[in-house]
Amino acid sequence: MESLRKPYQGVTNIVRFNWPFYLVSFDLVLFLIIYSFFTTYQVYVLLGAIIFVLPILISLLVSYYVYDLSGLYKLDWLSKEDNNKKILNINAGFDETSTLLRRRYPSSGLIVFDFYDPLKHTEPSIKRARNAYPPYKGTISITTSKIPLEKESVYTIYVIFAAHEIRNDEERITFFKELYRVLKPKGQVIVTEHLRDLPNFMAYTVGFFHFLSLSSWQTTFNESGFNVLKKEKFTPFINIFTLQKNGTTF
Repeated sequence: MESLRKPYQGVTNIVRFNWPFYLVSFDLVLFLIIYSFFTTYQVYVLLGAIIFVLPILISLLVSYYVYDLSGLYKLDWLSKEDNNKKILNINAGFDETSTLLRRRYPSSGLIVFDFYDPLKHTEPSIKRARNAYPPYKGTISITTSKIPLEKESVYTIYVIFAAHEIRNDEERITFFKELYRVLKPKGQVIVTEHLRDLPNFMAYTVGFFHFLSLSSWQTTFNESGFNVLKKEKFTPFINIFTLQKNGTTF
C-alpha cells in the first residue's frame, strides 16, 4: 500500500514551520565562521559556532528518527478494533493523522474536530502549518470547553500531539472533562505526547519546555476523571497514554 507520507516529511515540516529560528541560527553560525578569519581567537570562535549548532543538529536528527524513521505514522501501535465504530480525532490546528486513521479504519465513523483558537493557542508554527496544509475534509472547529457530541457517544478518542497546545491547566482539565463526557463507558482516549523529561531535554534542550511534565499530565487525567490504563514508550521520546473512565472494568 502506498505511503501517505513523503520521505523526510516530518523533519522537513519542523524546519518549514519554524524557519525564522533556523534562518537566524544559520546567519549567526555563518557570521561566526566569517568572523573567525579576522580574529586571533579563531579556534575559540569556531568552537563557539560548533557548540551553538550541535544541539540544533541533534534535535533535527532526533526528529527525523521519531517522525520519519520510527514508523510512528504507520499507526501500527494502535488497536485494530476500531473499525465499524464511532471514533473521534481531535487536533490543534495541524492534522497529520485523520487521513491515516481513515486508511487504518475504513469502516469507522470518523469525526474530526479542531480546537485551534489563534487568541489562545499562539504558536507561530501552527499558523504556518495551517497555511501549508488544508484541514481534513469535514473537520469541525470547536472550543476546548465544548465538544458538540452527545454524552457517551464515542468509542475511541485520539488526541495526538495536540493537547499540550492547551497551555492553561484549567482549560486543559476542562477539555479532558469534555472528553470524559462524550466517551462511552468502556471507551478509551489515546493521548500521544512528548514529555518534559530527560530524553527530550537531551534531544531538544530548552525546547523541551514546550512539552508538559508527567506530573502535569497525571493531574490533568486525575482531575478530569480518567485512569491511565496503559502508558507506553514509542521511542525514548514519545509517550502514549491509554485512558479509561474511573471505575471502568474490561
